[in-house]
Amino acid sequence: MSDPLDARRVADREAAEWHVRLGERPVSAVALAEFKTWRAQPENADAYQRLETLWRTTGSLSSDADIQSLARDTLKASRSRASRSSRKALVPFAAIATVMAIAVIGILVWLPSRGVYATAVGEQEVVRLADGSEIKLDTDTRLRVRFAPSERHILLERGQALFVVAHDADRPFRVSAGETVVTALGTTFDIRRDNDGARVTLVVGSVAVTDGPAAGARSWRLAPGQQVRTALPDAAPLAVDAALATSWSERRLIFRSTPLREAVAEVNRYLPRKIVLDAGRAEDIAVNGVFTTGDREAFVAATTDLFGLTAKEQSDGSIRLTTPSVGG
Repeated sequence: MSDPLDARRVADREAAEWHVRLGERPVSAVALAEFKTWRAQPENADAYQRLETLWRTTGSLSSDADIQSLARDTLKASRSRASRSSRKALVPFAAIATVMAIAVIGILVWLPSRGVYATAVGEQEVVRLADGSEIKLDTDTRLRVRFAPSERHILLERGQALFVVAHDADRPFRVSAGETVVTALGTTFDIRRDNDGARVTLVVGSVAVTDGPAAGARSWRLAPGQQVRTALPDAAPLAVDAALATSWSERRLIFRSTPLREAVAEVNRYLPRKIVLDAGRAEDIAVNGVFTTGDREAFVAATTDLFGLTAKEQSDGSIRLTTPSVGG
């Protein structure tokens, strides 16, 4: 069975080669007919469309430091090969065109992963951006950074992150989490993506939050110490303890009268080997305390001692918490 990624790479390489060939004049009728036949394949047509789109954007990309470095390295390597294989002092146009094709292929492969940051379960990471902003990624989080002359855009694909935004009046800072979009200029806020919405907590400054399709989006403006959960049908800014809501950024989980089932769910976000709660009515017991993220043993010890639960390790490495009447 062929690898779809290999097939795409082949199509991208052939698309670059055709771009070079069609750029040379004159173009023969035979070449045009061969190109038409090649492009009749859907994967080839898609590859050529990707290349044309990228080629049109090279004007805005040309000032990008990473792309400049990629182009310099490609040209340097190609010129070195050309000087060894040719006695001519000048590299012919065809060779230069081939270098450009190789560079385009490299960019096509490289761009999709550019600006992507992710953490595994239990990990946290701090990312410092070129504009001076800082992002702290929580457990099992993935986001993409896309900066343009007119805006700074972050796509939060999953998880949670704390943003400390550098002020830039000419380039708003936007974070998209599904249909929820947070816009700020210079501020500190936390956003957690859920399957059906997002939870936005403002620590410092001011942010605008919108949710839903552009035609009928709901909107709110938050003040420091306020939070909005866009998944709620009657979502509205509510006063919260921002330090508590962002305590994860200091590797702490603070519970204040939190039902045990909710506390377990939060602790599990940081655990490769989960806690399975099967405690009947005890799952509604209020938990109060401070725990270190990822410290399963401390949480299990505290809940078994305080609430009389039984802990039993399972064959898959998880721990099952039960009451004596449930667990036996």
